[in-house]
Amino acid sequence: MKQPNFFLTGGILLTMVALQAYILRHNDMENQNLLTESEKQAGWQLLFDGKSTKGWHNFNQKSTSDKWKVVNGELMMAEKGAGDLVTDAEFENFELELEWKISESGNSGIFYLVKEDPKYATAWLTGPEMQVLDDDKHPDAKQGKDGNRTAGSLYDLIPAKDKKVNTVGEWNKVRIVVNKGKVEHWFNGDKVVTYDLNSQVFTDLVAGSKFVKMPDFAKYRKGRIALQDHGDLVWFKNIKVKKL
Repeated sequence: MKQPNFFLTGGILLTMVALQAYILRHNDMENQNLLTESEKQAGWQLLFDGKSTKGWHNFNQKSTSDKWKVVNGELMMAEKGAGDLVTDAEFENFELELEWKISESGNSGIFYLVKEDPKYATAWLTGPEMQVLDDDKHPDAKQGKDGNRTAGSLYDLIPAKDKKVNTVGEWNKVRIVVNKGKVEHWFNGDKVVTYDLNSQVFTDLVAGSKFVKMPDFAKYRKGRIALQDHGDLVWFKNIKVKKL
């Protein structure tokens, strides 16, 4: 009786597994950074086409740093010194959705209502921030007050409560809603932060934070969306917005 060639059989199996993984990854890429017909009818617009940085530029610049790269349909902050990336368009009342994943011990952020002006060196001088963070290994998670520097939080002001964070290297889906001063942060399907930019409660929070030294922080009601260069690898995809 002829003995089976286990090496050959094993090689075929490995090849089939690798091929299946490639097909799944390819299909996943094909289904990213797209709008459904219902989303189009509802007024959603893509902010990232999965192929280029069209629609974005570096903060206070006319172009985009080559350290922001598009790889496999993902917008990647690939090297320290890339600079904050901002939308060409400004938004007032809107709903923003995107997915992000962070590197181990990584830190980044999503800013909104950002004002571009030569007198501002960075986006965070004017724009409130939804924190992007490896909560388990980045020291910022243990700083601040009551967890207000953890992922999903309104950075240094309001902690994200009862959120479900996926493992580092996996995608987290977030949503930011801004409507006539009222703001919501959503994290993997759960509302984790709510506040009113025009309230005394918010004014008092700012007064007790580092932002008290920044006179124009959260003062603008129309501005750009920004993705932060905090020096760590971070990826974004499926970035879309709907004006309200």
